[in-house]
Amino acid sequence: MSMSLQGKKIAILVANGFEQVEMTEPRKALQEAGATTEIVSPVKGEVQGMNHDKPGDKFPVHMLMKDANADDYDGLLLPGGVANPDSLRIVPDAVAFVRAFAEAGKPIAAICHGPWTLIEAGVVDGRKMTSWPSLKTDLRNAGAMWVDREVVTDRGITTSRKPADIPAFNRKMIEEFAEGIHSDELSHTAH
Repeated sequence: MSMSLQGKKIAILVANGFEQVEMTEPRKALQEAGATTEIVSPVKGEVQGMNHDKPGDKFPVHMLMKDANADDYDGLLLPGGVANPDSLRIVPDAVAFVRAFAEAGKPIAAICHGPWTLIEAGVVDGRKMTSWPSLKTDLRNAGAMWVDREVVTDRGITTSRKPADIPAFNRKMIEEFAEGIHSDELSHTAH
């Protein structure tokens, strides 16, 4: 079943050190579904992708983190890689950006180590999620119910474990992004 993301604008939040395939493959799927994508980053100019532990390609940054506003986007993609989310979770603007998507009920897709930024944003408590296995304890300590599945969606947040999960991750991400704002999420995160 083909889902259209025509007219939707998706933010891809990355710092240097993201797992390249976890950005390029989902971005390609989003664009093929009709979405416009923008790389948002605290890094000026270009961001460095990684192919496991080896440097990959560099990608142009479309929007600096300090100038980005979640209101301008319909969804958020958080690729993994160890260094990328570890860098993002100590950038207050990045954490606030992620939190704004969750509080607005906008769909978020995070793969591998990507959920680290979700933990820092305080939006995982009570959610069923998956991730790279090394994040299991971090997610549980933050209140998430961690499961070992290729893709999990709970109230607008889609998570996957690793590059091998990308086909399932992409299908579910596109479905969730096509659905748009999750009103059940709005009542859950309101403080």
